[in-house]
Amino acid sequence: MVLSPRESGKLVASLSKNVKIKEEGIQKLGDVLVAEVESGKLCSENFTQSKFHPKPEDPWALDWLFVVDTLNFCFWSLENEPGWTVEGYTGYFALCAAINRAQKEKVDILNPKFYSEVTEKDLAKIFRSDNDVPIPLFSERVKCLHEVGNVLLENFDGSVENLVKKADNSAVTLLDLIVNNFKCFKDEAKYQDKEVAIYKRAQILIGDIWACFKNQDIGHFKDIDEITMFADYRIPQTLLYYGVFEYTNELLKKLEDNETLENGEEDEVEIRACSIHAVELLKEYAAKKLKDKEINAILIDHFLWDFRREHAKEILEKKLPFHKTFSVFY
Repeated sequence: MVLSPRESGKLVASLSKNVKIKEEGIQKLGDVLVAEVESGKLCSENFTQSKFHPKPEDPWALDWLFVVDTLNFCFWSLENEPGWTVEGYTGYFALCAAINRAQKEKVDILNPKFYSEVTEKDLAKIFRSDNDVPIPLFSERVKCLHEVGNVLLENFDGSVENLVKKADNSAVTLLDLIVNNFKCFKDEAKYQDKEVAIYKRAQILIGDIWACFKNQDIGHFKDIDEITMFADYRIPQTLLYYGVFEYTNELLKKLEDNETLENGEEDEVEIRACSIHAVELLKEYAAKKLKDKEINAILIDHFLWDFRREHAKEILEKKLPFHKTFSVFY
């Protein structure tokens, strides 16, 4: 039996050898989150992604979110090397820019019939870079699009809307539907003989639908609080910055030496699962102090991710490393 992301986070945090969650860090960052929510700054309308993402009235909004979150993984480059860049943007925003550019160029990129059989040549053109740096894991992205396109056509009549409607406004049901139908979303690992789940991209897809549709209509989920944060390689840097995370010297040395961690190895699972548990603790702490304001893991995740981007230079100067893993899961 695979533990849910929340259960996985709690279990791994209780057994973790190289990643520790510090109570004083939870309080320090928790107070920042409370202030952000109370000021009105931290809300889904203010997500930095919103300038790239579709509006709820766009008829292709669900298709766009599905394609982008199918491809939302592994954009990192070493600190001293240039990264993949599209229209001046890097990382996830470069992906958004590439898909939006393809739409403007009348490429049928949101149609599962198209991307279920897209050629490497056509996808390379869609992902063409401002510089000579190609998008990482290019062939894996071709495979992911082929897989999800074919499953959509076979199981959901080629419609993302059918997939979402089948969940009947339940985030947990939609999560199950995504990870059990689309293998490239099934982000699971074994940790000390326990089957654990992280489900970064599946949960971020649900979070993006919730945010895009402002928790209304097809984007309304009665159990959205069951979704945890989206465990990646950037948010741990913010958790280190605020003293929520403490790494052992052994793990720090690995990360500072740019050792690649394998997807599913113990250190990598500890960083990701402890991120989930840390955000659950932050959510509990903030919720006690916030009386009638909304706080959930999705909002906290966006704050942590945005903070890392906005303070990238300072985080680099403080030598707060990120873990480097080649994976389609994040």
